[in-house]
Amino acid sequence: MKIFRAFGRFLYRWRYLWLLSFSAALLFYIFCLPKTLFKDPYSFVLLDRKGQFLGARIAQDGQWRFPPTDSLSPKYVRCLLEFEDRRFYSHWGIDIYGFGRAIRDNWQAGKVVSGGSTISMQLMRLSRKRKGRAFSQKIMESILASRLEWSYSKDEILKLYASHAPFGGNVVGIEAAAWRYFGKSAQELSWGEAATLAVLPNSPALIHLGRNRSALKNKRDRLLQTLVKREVLDSLEASLAQKEPIPEAPLPLPQEAPHLLERARQELGDGLQLQSSVDRLLQLQLSALLQRYHRDYRQQEIYNIAALVADIETGEILAYVGNIQDEDQSDAHADDVDLIRAERSTGSILKPFLYAFMLEEGLLSPKSWQSDVPISIKGYRPTNYSGQYMGLVPAGQAIERSLNIPLVLMLQEYGVAKFKQRLRSLGMSSLHRSPQDYGLSLILGGAEGRLDEMLGGFASMARTLKAYEERPYCPYLPDQFRPLSYLPKVANEQPALENCSAQPQLLSAGAIYHCFQNMQRLERPASEGAWEYFESARPLAWKTGTSFGFRDAWAMGVNGKYALGVWVGNAAGEGRPELVGVQAAAPILFDILDLLPADEAETFVLPKTELQPLMVCAHSGYRAKENCIKKERLLLPPSAQSQLPTCPYHQQLVVDSAEQYRLHANCAPLAESKQKSYLMLPPLEAHYYRLRQPLYEPPPAYRPDCLADLPEAPSRMQFIYPKQDLKVFLPIDYDGQRSKLVLKVTHQDNKAKLHWHLDQLYLGSTQDFHEMEVQAAKGPHTIVVMDELGQSIKRNIEILSEGD
Repeated sequence: MKIFRAFGRFLYRWRYLWLLSFSAALLFYIFCLPKTLFKDPYSFVLLDRKGQFLGARIAQDGQWRFPPTDSLSPKYVRCLLEFEDRRFYSHWGIDIYGFGRAIRDNWQAGKVVSGGSTISMQLMRLSRKRKGRAFSQKIMESILASRLEWSYSKDEILKLYASHAPFGGNVVGIEAAAWRYFGKSAQELSWGEAATLAVLPNSPALIHLGRNRSALKNKRDRLLQTLVKREVLDSLEASLAQKEPIPEAPLPLPQEAPHLLERARQELGDGLQLQSSVDRLLQLQLSALLQRYHRDYRQQEIYNIAALVADIETGEILAYVGNIQDEDQSDAHADDVDLIRAERSTGSILKPFLYAFMLEEGLLSPKSWQSDVPISIKGYRPTNYSGQYMGLVPAGQAIERSLNIPLVLMLQEYGVAKFKQRLRSLGMSSLHRSPQDYGLSLILGGAEGRLDEMLGGFASMARTLKAYEERPYCPYLPDQFRPLSYLPKVANEQPALENCSAQPQLLSAGAIYHCFQNMQRLERPASEGAWEYFESARPLAWKTGTSFGFRDAWAMGVNGKYALGVWVGNAAGEGRPELVGVQAAAPILFDILDLLPADEAETFVLPKTELQPLMVCAHSGYRAKENCIKKERLLLPPSAQSQLPTCPYHQQLVVDSAEQYRLHANCAPLAESKQKSYLMLPPLEAHYYRLRQPLYEPPPAYRPDCLADLPEAPSRMQFIYPKQDLKVFLPIDYDGQRSKLVLKVTHQDNKAKLHWHLDQLYLGSTQDFHEMEVQAAKGPHTIVVMDELGQSIKRNIEILSEGD
């Protein structure tokens, strides 16, 4: 009794010290667990829209360590618990029975053969980066493990352990191990594979390829036999699992969308597991398709291809191939460059955008005539790809045939600065230079564009048109023109209809519809110069482009369901004559379309309520006036009602009763004359238009007796070649003489006789075909051509010699 009283007095005397110690111990226990158990860097992991693995990048510390998993394979969990911690779900972080067994085993072996650690204790050891088996550290881990059980659920502890357990070499975590050793997701592991990975963290060195393989197999097989005893497996299942081979060399991780993976990592940061909008099956099909083309194209020294597929409605990217890897895995041709994001010369891809903007503002109709003749604008001399000219061509047909001259003149009318600003509104962030720097070449490839941004513009147009079809009462939303995204759209997300408007922000459904109709009739030039169609039973509004120097070949297309984009070329910029959009990129585009499931929503429907009827001249496509020979009714965007110009080409002329000659009031009484409407084309346009339109009826010539007092009239003739102030180099021929200069002029009167002069020296006359060869010395010269009515035209040129 005295001993108890003495002990009681001892406790009472030091009661405050005991209270303080207990409080300190309690505080330590409460706050001993770190807020973040692991600060290790993680790999960046890319998944497809269904959660299937697409690829990963190694963590910054050189470890394959995937972000913590959300779910574990039931097979792996069963194997892990049986091998490491059978009473995991019944203890509070410390297994007393396990400690006792470990002490017994170690005593019998005479050395440490078992630590008796629970999974919770092992998790804390991994968190603290501890190596070795010191008893004091074991006590600390036991305390932390019990504290861990207060803050985390059992399932959370299992997931953390499985995500950070070492699996040999630089492989950390169950998901990385499953891919590195078995080439599959942890959810797809067999019993033999799950058992192998369950025993491996206990002795990760056993995975070494040159040794210990039998030890690893024995540990796995013993675990499988234990599962038979526990009636988890039957003997047949265990026997089959034991026959599964131990993994050989670590497998390379799949890299099914490497350029998208790197893009996402750069934009979102390291250490994420990103579920993208990509469809893995389509991604693999697209990669295989491009690889087949790559094998053919590299024979022509064309080494790089990029392609993109997106969903119109959501703007989600469904397949993303930024480049093609050579089969020998070399990087000799910059295979790692993501050419979907690369800024390349646009070629003719921007032409439909200009056409749509001008339609929207009522500046033209699809049938509005555009000049298509040789031009020179401040030294800029664009030409058509075919080298041929139509004289006058409807604007829609200029898009269908991708003619350069009409589009350059359309841009000159619209304004380079305005067009650049509109393109940036479409999402083209690559337009860094000033409008003056781009000039009129902006429409023919003088700009830099990215495949994803330009395709995003076409996709936004298609989205706007489909939205009008689906919601004519609420067609336009602020976010309809938006970039394509590799992030999946939230399921069942509905548009914010309270923000809708009846007025478009950029392009209306009517202008887009007309633009797409012309793009669906896009033609390609065959070798003999005829126009041939790509055959496809499915609707597709598409456009090709070829950059200057044959460095970039483009093809882009949209329908009501998908947006497709293709670029072909060399990343280093080497040009090849085969790099023509319609030859190199367009076939790939239509093969991609065949990969996609057909859908009734692909067709674009005429937005009737968005278009208003307007009478136009059937010939010129401009607003009809009284003297138009023939008129027709077109459905056009509302702005055309006030903005579309009237037809400038029809004019009422006074002719004789037989309509053989043209008259005027000074040479014939009104009784002998009548009025008739004629197409009055400029001389140069008329020259080329006559060649293409044999039924064209030019205005008749003046009657001979009316020539004497002819009223003042604009010139009826025009130079075809040379242009004003042209500098011409004429080489020396084999006979030692300078080559001749061929002069060409056109006249409205097919029967007119023209007289030619060079520096006041008469050269001769021509009739019907007005061409003249001249021998001109080096230096400046003046050319004068005069018709029988006394009208004349003049050109100043300069002849250069070699070395000038």
